[in-house]
Amino acid sequence: MSKEAAEVQQPGLTHPENADTIPALLHVDAEEKQIAQRVVVVQLAVTLVVSGIAYSLKSSPQLAIALLTGGAVSVFNGAQLAWRMSRSAQQLSLEAHHQLRLMYFYAIERFLMVVMLLGLSMVVLKLMPLAVLGGFVIGQAALIVARLFLSRITT
Repeated sequence: MSKEAAEVQQPGLTHPENADTIPALLHVDAEEKQIAQRVVVVQLAVTLVVSGIAYSLKSSPQLAIALLTGGAVSVFNGAQLAWRMSRSAQQLSLEAHHQLRLMYFYAIERFLMVVMLLGLSMVVLKLMPLAVLGGFVIGQAALIVARLFLSRITT
C-alpha cells in the first residue's frame, strides 16, 4: 500500500457521468421553490381581490369574510404543498419506497387539514358554507392557473 495503492481511483458513490447532473438538479429545485412561493402569493392576491369585490358589490361583510376564509384555507394548502415539496427535494438520499410513503402521508395530511379548517370555519365560526367553499375553489383555481402560467414562463 504505497504510492501505487493511493493512485488507484476508489469508486465513488456517484458515477462520474451522473455527477454532472447534481448542479442541474439543485438549480431546478431552486427554481421550483421560487415558483411555489410565487404561486402562494398569487393565491393570496386573488383571494383578497375576490373578497374585496364581493364586499364592494354586496356590502356584506359576512360574505367577504367567508370568501376570505375559504381562500385562506386554499392559501394554507398551497403553502403546505410548497413546504412539503421543498422538504422532499432535500431528502433525495431516501429510497424510492420511503419517498412514495412520504408523498402519500403528505397528501393525506393536506387533505385532513383542509377538511378540518373548512369544517371549523363553517361549524365553529358559522360562516356561509357556500361562500367558504367558493373562496376555497377560487383559491385552488388560482393555484392551478398560476402554476401552469408560471411554469411556462420559466421554461
